[in-house]
Amino acid sequence: MIERVELPAEALLSRYVRDGAYTDCYATIVPGTVTHAQYVQSFYTGFVFRLERFLLAAFARRPSTDSDVAELAAGTRDVFAAWDVEARARDQLLLRDFTGRTRSWLMVQDAGSPGAPQTRLLFGSAVTAIIDKATGERSLGRRFSALLGFHKLYSRVLLSAARRRVLRAIRGLR
Repeated sequence: MIERVELPAEALLSRYVRDGAYTDCYATIVPGTVTHAQYVQSFYTGFVFRLERFLLAAFARRPSTDSDVAELAAGTRDVFAAWDVEARARDQLLLRDFTGRTRSWLMVQDAGSPGAPQTRLLFGSAVTAIIDKATGERSLGRRFSALLGFHKLYSRVLLSAARRRVLRAIRGLR
């Protein structure tokens, strides 16, 4: 259901591929038409991400509410928990974390055919390189490199949770 895919050419996250950052992109398809706002709301209000929001509030002093998520999804808020909006388009959102090292990106694409609407939900990340003081080389750093496997798994878990919430919304459940 969740697969790692290439970033679409028009992805706001693509600029980081060109800059040599680590980037990834995961995708899933759901039946029906899902707006970008619905996807953003489903992504950031699910159980899994609520845990992350709790941790950010407790340890990084970056609280957020479901109302903040609704405003972010509607395009009326540019700061959310540990992120600032870096760029927006009709179908995508690119967020930069407060350290400036990582990016989170959400996008929707029409994936259906006439009479059979489907929406592709995409989620990706970027981690900008740092200069290793010992070698002078650009790298992701030891901490991120050590956590890369967890990051990949967590990305899939987040997208899967958002997918479930979108499907529940489509079926009229809460």
